[in-house]
Amino acid sequence: MFMLALVRTSRGFVSHSPKTSVALWNTVRTSRPAALRSAPGPLFMSTTSSELEELQQKIAQKGDEIRGLKADGISKDDLGPHIAELLALKAQLPQEDQPAPAPEKKKKPAKQPQNQKKKAATPAEPEDESALRLSRLAKVNAIRDAGVEPFAYTYDVTHTSAQVADLYPEGTLENGEEDETANIAVAGRIMTRRVFGKLAFFTLQDESGTIQLQFDKNRLGDTFKQLKDWTDGGDIVGVRGTVRRTDKGELTIYAQEWTMLTKAALPLPDKYHGLRDVTKRYRERQVDLIVNPNVRDTFRKRAMIQSKMRRILDDLGFLEIETPVLHSQSGGAEAKPFETYHNSMDMDLTLRIATELHLKRLIIGGFERVYELGRIFRNEGISTRHNPEFTSIELYQAYADYDDMMDLTEHLVCNIADEVCGGLTLPYGDYTVSLERPWRRVTMHDIVKEEIPDFDFDVNDPESLPQAKEAAIQAGVFGVEGLKSVGEVLNTCFEELCEPKLIQPTFVIDYPVEVSPLAKPHRSKSGLVERFELFAVGREHANSFSELTDPVDQRERFEAQAAKKAAGDEEACDVDEDFLQALEQGMPPTGGLGIGIDRLVMLLTNAPSIRDVIAFPLLKPDLSKP
Repeated sequence: MFMLALVRTSRGFVSHSPKTSVALWNTVRTSRPAALRSAPGPLFMSTTSSELEELQQKIAQKGDEIRGLKADGISKDDLGPHIAELLALKAQLPQEDQPAPAPEKKKKPAKQPQNQKKKAATPAEPEDESALRLSRLAKVNAIRDAGVEPFAYTYDVTHTSAQVADLYPEGTLENGEEDETANIAVAGRIMTRRVFGKLAFFTLQDESGTIQLQFDKNRLGDTFKQLKDWTDGGDIVGVRGTVRRTDKGELTIYAQEWTMLTKAALPLPDKYHGLRDVTKRYRERQVDLIVNPNVRDTFRKRAMIQSKMRRILDDLGFLEIETPVLHSQSGGAEAKPFETYHNSMDMDLTLRIATELHLKRLIIGGFERVYELGRIFRNEGISTRHNPEFTSIELYQAYADYDDMMDLTEHLVCNIADEVCGGLTLPYGDYTVSLERPWRRVTMHDIVKEEIPDFDFDVNDPESLPQAKEAAIQAGVFGVEGLKSVGEVLNTCFEELCEPKLIQPTFVIDYPVEVSPLAKPHRSKSGLVERFELFAVGREHANSFSELTDPVDQRERFEAQAAKKAAGDEEACDVDEDFLQALEQGMPPTGGLGIGIDRLVMLLTNAPSIRDVIAFPLLKPDLSKP
């Protein structure tokens, strides 16, 4: 014999031996339908415990019935017999299972002064999740004991919830009318569950939306009791039936049969507490997607954005060609790489920080329009706009320059926004962003001049470096003391003073050569390069060059970068001899463009953080878990 333990849940009591939940799960996992076992029998209970559990189920069912009658507005006189029946059932409980006597009524406190505020009522805490889990796992055994598999293999779905709504628009069925010829099968997750005696109403959610389900004991017969006993919120079920519109006008599947497809061991977040912890939302994204339709919409739009991006480029004659993720040395950007090691080749490697150099080698090889949309890895800090792994698209077009890339950027973003968002005027936080073309184009020199009108940053006058630093400090830009050129000071002033204010889409063009090691020298402005970055809502979204094709100039810039790295700059790149050798084969005039997909999705979905648009962002381990 063993002691019998009772766990109280919202559906009554579940009896089980006082062992760990792991042991219970092992028993559940290895259980099989009764027809497959030689000696079937009830699990975790003796005859006495079976009778007790049956009594508790009756009490719970009667309680549900009473709550349903109250919701329907039953009178006190008519409700009386039901209350008496519930009390009679409770009287049959063993003494230790009787509810504790009600505490003596306390005297009413003296009436408070009117100006004294009452404390707000504290909502009840959600029921212990471990107890609910044990209850659900016990139901798995009950389902299998009845010869039913609680984790189905397939289900023949005929319609989604949205398709049902399209088939029966407003006016198709009158309130209370049923289409008895319909034979609709839907499947999805139970989001809400209401049982009223011989009737039950569930809300079912599939990928396309939600629809109400109605279950009637007179129609379902014995399976109605199984529906009440076996199902919980979060379970995945299949339902086949007719279609009706309720007396209140809600489109409903009127069930003729139902099937348990997946029994959920864990409950959904309750209505009051929900899934409020932001980190928990990112860590348990699957639950976030289940309970927050707007999150599902964000990732659906992300998929549409990437698909539309590819379609536009494919239609323009670009080819998507994949390039390596593992590099023998980092290059193509200024960023600290992740480092790894290949055992069998005995090689130190890095994860790519850009796809640039390999795509350019494809241009050298004869492809005139190439791109890659893929994952990039940079060992940098995390913020609302930075994640160590992110998605970008880089494209290169022979016989084009950065002016062509500005036109292409406008074409891509506007066409994507029009299809995904339905227009070119977008809300973003407290702002309204207009993507109507043409977008503003302004040089870095001129936009900094707007913020520091009393000093002219001349990138060709190294003697003015002290004055440039002093002007920056006077404008509130600090950390410029160690910079080595006027161009670097100009770039820092832009990032600190101008970038946060660029809300409407703006191309900032003509950057100092010191901060652009892969761009072609400006054809008419000494000390600058033909480069632009696209800014909107205060952050960068795209970066583009007229690509550097002179191998001698490129080597000098690589060597300058290598010197910075040797001096301790972890983001500077090395000299890439393989790329320089390829460049000496001859590269046609080329325009290059990189767009951050995550930031573009943020802009088009009004998402405040990059983690809101990455399905599973990198997070620190949850130390609260064992």
